[in-house]
Amino acid sequence: MTKDTEQKYWLALSQLNISGNKLLQFFDHHKSLERLFGLSETQLQSYGFRQGLAHKLEKTDWHKVERDLEWLDQDNKSLIPITTQDYPALLKQTQGAPALLFCYGNKSVLNQHQIAIVGSRNPTPQGKTNAQQFAQTLAQAGAVITSGLALGVDGFAHQAVVDTQLPTIAVTGTGLDRVYPARHKKLAEQIIENGALISDFALGTGVRAGNFPARNRIITGMSLGTLVVEAAIRSGSLISARLAGEQGREVFVIPGSIHNPLAKGCHQLIKQGAKLVETAEEIIEELQALALWQIESQASHNQQNQTVSFELDSDYLKLLDQIDYDTTSIEQILARSNLEIEVVSHMLLLLELNNHIDSVAGGYLRK
Repeated sequence: MTKDTEQKYWLALSQLNISGNKLLQFFDHHKSLERLFGLSETQLQSYGFRQGLAHKLEKTDWHKVERDLEWLDQDNKSLIPITTQDYPALLKQTQGAPALLFCYGNKSVLNQHQIAIVGSRNPTPQGKTNAQQFAQTLAQAGAVITSGLALGVDGFAHQAVVDTQLPTIAVTGTGLDRVYPARHKKLAEQIIENGALISDFALGTGVRAGNFPARNRIITGMSLGTLVVEAAIRSGSLISARLAGEQGREVFVIPGSIHNPLAKGCHQLIKQGAKLVETAEEIIEELQALALWQIESQASHNQQNQTVSFELDSDYLKLLDQIDYDTTSIEQILARSNLEIEVVSHMLLLLELNNHIDSVAGGYLRK
């Protein structure tokens, strides 16, 4: 079967709500998607598909398929079935993984280690700052920041990463032939330059309230952990946190004032067992302690043979010059750099994560 023919059948499936997990079971027996379209209702049910699928397959809008092929036949636009290596490995492990993803941008970032950032659409000024600072620090440490392109925390996190010219992934609740909200059109264009927009919704799918919880399961499913910045008691971010927990992923929460209504949802999550974090470094340390960061980073390197580079600016180069090829104590580094301990600790962590120094007994060692 040619690539175009295969894409036609996958695009036909995009018109249906079909289980990716069931498709994987089907592919264990048949390597051809075309075969699926020739099975009877009884045969389809024997593979675990829902009743009525045969009738839906017969009703496929093949004219729409042809229009969708025209969209795909453009630069940086791709279709990623669950049966391919480009499909996010972590997402494939989740229950209810979508059968395919539409991607606009750099699809290789989908298998790099990701951290989701979610929160209120109307954050406080401090919430905005937290979203920006955490996103930038995590991105500079090598994580791809994944969020939902929504107003508020999502948008601030995406923009902060875009401003550092590092990749971020936006998972949308509509088809990729439109941008919602419309005011994020420019942001979406910036994201595509280094990162990607993705969706499991068919092209032409508009704004529907029920799409956004479904989108959230992809955001959390692709990520090693989810950070909740600000959230009220009744918040979509709490749905994301619940989904992350159900998927066996880490949930991190920034606490806030007891008088801030946008902190109440965060505090509820902490009471339920989410990890309270005050710095981005705590997230990195937690994921490293669980051996998640290294495992996913190595998997990304093996599959894509590329990683996110961390460029040393003049401040990092100056600090690196204060570290010897023999063990240098933290006291020596502080005295030589004339920087505060909080600043130095942050910079040392990033230098270590990006393989410029080693942490050893008594201090640090330049490599």
